[in-house]
Amino acid sequence: MATFESHYEILGVGQSASLKQITVAYRKLALKNHPDKNKGDVTATERFQKISHAHDILKDEKARALYD
Repeated sequence: MATFESHYEILGVGQSASLKQITVAYRKLALKNHPDKNKGDVTATERFQKISHAHDILKDEKARALYD
């Protein structure tokens, strides 16, 4: 059974995090899970996609407001 993981949980930040905190967390996780650094690791690729999607939503003020 799949469990829901919020975009904030994926990036490891709180809901009140600033855009700068979100970006710093994204960059750290993106470097760690990037497919080029983890060739052949499907879970790292999936995690990278989740991280990227979460960042895309949370970096846009309008999208973040709708998400919240």
